[in-house]
Amino acid sequence: MGSSTPVAGRAYVYGLTCLAVLCAAPALTVPAHDPHPVGGPLTVVVLLALLYAGSEAVPYGPARDRRVPPGTGAFYPVLLAGAFLLSPAAAALVAVPGALVRRPERHPAGLRRCWAAARLTLATWAAARVHHLLGGPAALGAVSGPDVPGALLPVAGAVTAFCAVLALLDGGVLALAERVPARRAWRGRFLPTLAPASVHGLVGLMMAVLWRSPYGPVAALLVLLPMYVSCWSFAQYHRERAAHQATVRALVQAVDLKDGYTRGHSERVGRASVLIARELGLDDARVETLRLAGILHDVGKLGVPTRLLRKDGPLTPQERRVIELHPEYGHEMTRGIGFLGEARAAILHHHERVDGSGYPYGLAGDRIPECARVVAVADAFDAMTSTRSYRRARPVPTAVAELERCAGAQFDPRMVAALARALARHGWHPEVTADDPPVPPPRSPPGEVPPSRSAR
Repeated sequence: MGSSTPVAGRAYVYGLTCLAVLCAAPALTVPAHDPHPVGGPLTVVVLLALLYAGSEAVPYGPARDRRVPPGTGAFYPVLLAGAFLLSPAAAALVAVPGALVRRPERHPAGLRRCWAAARLTLATWAAARVHHLLGGPAALGAVSGPDVPGALLPVAGAVTAFCAVLALLDGGVLALAERVPARRAWRGRFLPTLAPASVHGLVGLMMAVLWRSPYGPVAALLVLLPMYVSCWSFAQYHRERAAHQATVRALVQAVDLKDGYTRGHSERVGRASVLIARELGLDDARVETLRLAGILHDVGKLGVPTRLLRKDGPLTPQERRVIELHPEYGHEMTRGIGFLGEARAAILHHHERVDGSGYPYGLAGDRIPECARVVAVADAFDAMTSTRSYRRARPVPTAVAELERCAGAQFDPRMVAALARALARHGWHPEVTADDPPVPPPRSPPGEVPPSRSAR
C-alpha cells in the first residue's frame, strides 16, 4: 500500500477498521472492577496489550523481521492468550496498541497503521469467539482446576480461525490495494501459517493456565522467554540464509556480466547438480551444498581476461592454460566464505577427469571429491544443451549419449547414470531466472572442441 493505493483498497482498509471498532467496542462498557476473567478485566487487557506493544517496539526482534516465513512472529502467543482469557471484545483490544506504535516501513503511515490494527483485531476477535463457542472458558475455568485436555479442541478451533481470518484479510488487501490478480492473492496464505500458529496456540494456552493459577501473571509471562529465544534463533537463521543467498547471487551476476554468452549457465548447473544429488539419495544438507557448488563452479572466471572468455575462434595452447586457471582462482576467491564448505572442493576440481588427465591437479577416480564429480557431469550436460557463441545447443538425448560415451574416462559413470535417470523422470527445463538477452546465432565453427571437453 502506498500513495497510489486505489480507492477500492482504501475503502477496504477503512471498512475493516470500522468493523474492528464495532467488534472491540463492547469491551469498553465492561466495568473495570468486573472480577469475572471472561468479562475482560481491565488489568488483563492492559498487561497483555503492553506486552504485545513492547514486542512491536523492539526494532530488530523476530516479530519485526520481514525475511522470516509468515506466521512465525514471536508474540502471537500473547494475542492468543488474550483470546483464551478474555471475552472476544476485550481480546480484540490487546492487539491495538502494538499495531499503532509500530512504525510503518512505507507511506501512507496512517493507512498502514489502520490496516495493521484492523487485521490483528479482527483475527484475535474471531479466535476468541470460536474459543467461546467451543466451550474453552468452561474448560479453563473449571472449579477443580483447568481441564487442559478438554481445552485443546477450543484452542485448535481458535488457532484455525485466527489463521483463516489473517489469510482472508491479507488476500483481500493484496487484491484491492496491491492490485495482485485474484487467482494469486489468496494462494498459499493459510496452510503455511497454521503449523507455527498451532505452536503459538499451545504457548498461549500455557500462559492462560498459569495466569489463572496461584502464581498469576508473572509465571505466565515467563512462558514467553523460551518462545522468544527460539523465535529469535529462527529469525537469525533466516537472516544468515538471506545473506548467504545475496552473496551467491552477487557472485553469479558478476560472472554472467563478464561472460555474457553463458548467462544462466551457473543456475542451470546448480539445478542439474541437485537432480543428480537427489537421485543419489544424498541428505538435504549435501543437496544444498551441491546446489551452491553448481552455481559457483565458474566463479573463478572473474580472474580470466574477458577477451579469452568471449573469443570467437579456437584458443591457443597458451590461452587455454590461462583459462584452465579458473578453478584455482575460484577456490581462492571463495576461501573466506565459510558457509560453502564442501562446495569449494567442487569449484577447485570440477574439471578433473576420472582417468587422471584433467586439471588442475590431474586427480583420478575416487581421489576426485564426490561433489566435484557431480558438478562435472552437470556442467558438461548444460554446456552441451545450451547455445554458445561457437555452436548451437544439442538435444537432451544427444547430450546424455555423449556423457555415457565419456563415462569411465572423463566422467564418473555413477553420476552420469544418476543424471540420466533423473532426466527420464523429471525432464529438463532449462529456463533461466534472470532476464536473458537474445542469444546470437552461432558464428563460424572455430574448429570445435567437444563441449564436454572444453575448458570453457
